[in-house]
Amino acid sequence: MLSSIVVLTGAGISAESGIRTFRAADGLWEEHRVEEVASPEGFAADPALVHGFYNERRRHLLSGSVRPNPAHTALARFERNYGDKGGEFLLITQNIDNLHEEAGSKNLLHLHGELLKMRCMGSGRVFDIREDLSTNSRCECCNEAGLLRPHVVWFGEMPLYMERIAEALAVCDLFIAIGTSGNVYPAAGFYETARRAGARTVEINLEVTGSRFDEQIYGKASETVPAYLQKLMQQFAERTI
Repeated sequence: MLSSIVVLTGAGISAESGIRTFRAADGLWEEHRVEEVASPEGFAADPALVHGFYNERRRHLLSGSVRPNPAHTALARFERNYGDKGGEFLLITQNIDNLHEEAGSKNLLHLHGELLKMRCMGSGRVFDIREDLSTNSRCECCNEAGLLRPHVVWFGEMPLYMERIAEALAVCDLFIAIGTSGNVYPAAGFYETARRAGARTVEINLEVTGSRFDEQIYGKASETVPAYLQKLMQQFAERTI
């Protein structure tokens, strides 16, 4: 019987909710070079540009037009039901939106930070944010301007919660990757860690990726994720897994 499940979600799960995927085919991130808006060097060179970029994304997220889709709600429902039966469930997301929280997910780790949080570069403290951020914004802990930055992991920075994630992967029985290319490390290595631990691995993606997961399911996340999790929960109820 499965006792521990780890799920990793990527941009593909939020795309159906109206959030654009990380990079287009031309290598641009919403008309910007990634280095300009998603690196410490870019922030040091032009903090106003970076703040403006994330302000726009934050406003879009809070506009009311972006809502969790059936894949988000299915994961939250599965977490509740699986937990009621004594199972351990961890949801890791590469996304910086709050759609998993809005859907009701609880045991959740944001690998790459959160759009609705800001961080003081002086103290390291993290605060919630719902408004625009600028170089004139004053930190709550330091009362100084210019110390606040988006609480987002940029290129060249270490992703968050890596120790806790490694511990969960080392003991999981099932690892599911949803809507992620599997090309960016360290998240790309989660599959390998889970396999070494003896876990079954399942990939759910929009299109064929050529991955080596034990099972591949392809189609829209809003359709494939609820169907797969319902089947999994039914098998668990029948104690066939």
